[in-house]
Amino acid sequence: MFGRRRGSQSNRVLRSGPFSAVQVPPSAGVVSCRVLDPVNEPVRNAEFAISDEMGRTVVSGSTDPFGSFVATVPAGDYRLAVSAEGFTPYHANASVGESAHASLGDVTLQVAQLPVLPQPGDWEIEPTHSSIGFTARHIGLARIHGRFNTFAGVIRIAERIEHSAMHVVIDASSIDTNVKMRDDHLRSADFLDVDRFPVLEFYSDRFVHRGGSRWAITGALSLHGVTRTITLDTEYLGVGTGMEGETRAACRATTELHRDDFTISWQTMLARGIAVVGPSIKIDLDVQAVPKA
Repeated sequence: MFGRRRGSQSNRVLRSGPFSAVQVPPSAGVVSCRVLDPVNEPVRNAEFAISDEMGRTVVSGSTDPFGSFVATVPAGDYRLAVSAEGFTPYHANASVGESAHASLGDVTLQVAQLPVLPQPGDWEIEPTHSSIGFTARHIGLARIHGRFNTFAGVIRIAERIEHSAMHVVIDASSIDTNVKMRDDHLRSADFLDVDRFPVLEFYSDRFVHRGGSRWAITGALSLHGVTRTITLDTEYLGVGTGMEGETRAACRATTELHRDDFTISWQTMLARGIAVVGPSIKIDLDVQAVPKA
C-alpha cells in the first residue's frame, strides 16, 4: 500500500510506484494484477470481475496484450475472479485503501481438465432439452427474440472428433416470436416463404478444435432456396447423466447470418422505406444429444 498525497478536492494522486501518475477520486484506490499461464506467458483477453462484499460486480473487463489489468474502485474489501478459455478460474480477495495501490502481483492460471468427449456413434438431438433461437434488430431500434419450435438432428461422432458430421433439419413454419401477426408475416413470401421452402437444413463434416472446450463447426446452411457456408462458434459442455440415467452430451453454439446472403431482402417492405429487420441475425443454439437407439 502507498500513502496519500495532497491534491485537489476532486482527485488524489498515488504517491509512488508505476501508478504514481494515476488520478483517483476521493475514497478510492487502485487494484492491479498480471495474469500468466503455466509457462509464464501473459494471458491476453482473460476476463476479470471485481465484486463487493454483497456479491455485486463493481467492475469487469479483460486483460491487455500483456496479461495485465488495472482498475480504480472505491476503498473497501473485494473478491476478484479471473477466467480464461482452457484454464481453471482463479479467485482471490483484495483490500483497497484510499489513495492506495493493492497489487495482486502475478497470478498463474492452471490448465483446466478438458471435458470428456462423447463416445463414437450416432447421437440424436433431443428437442425437449434443446433450443434454436435468434435475435434480430426491429425497425433499427429494439431487438426481436424468437425461436424455431420444431427441429431434428443427428450428430455422427467419429473416432477422431475432427472427422465427425452433423445434419440438422428445421421446420421453417415453426418460427415463433410470440406475436401471431408477426409470425404469420415471417412465414409469408415476404420473408421465409415457407410454402416454397418448408425447411432449413444444416450439414457439416468439419469439426475444428480451437483449444480448450471451443470448437468451430463449419458447414452448409440451406435457407430460402440458397446454400451458404457458415461456422458455428461452439462451446462443448461435456457428457452427463439425465434424470432417468441416460447419457447426454451438451454444447452451446452461436453464429451470425446476413439476410441478403440468403436473398431475404424483403423488398416489399424496404420499398416502402421500412427497415423491419436489421441486416444481420444472431443465432443461438443450446443442444443436448443422446445416443441414437
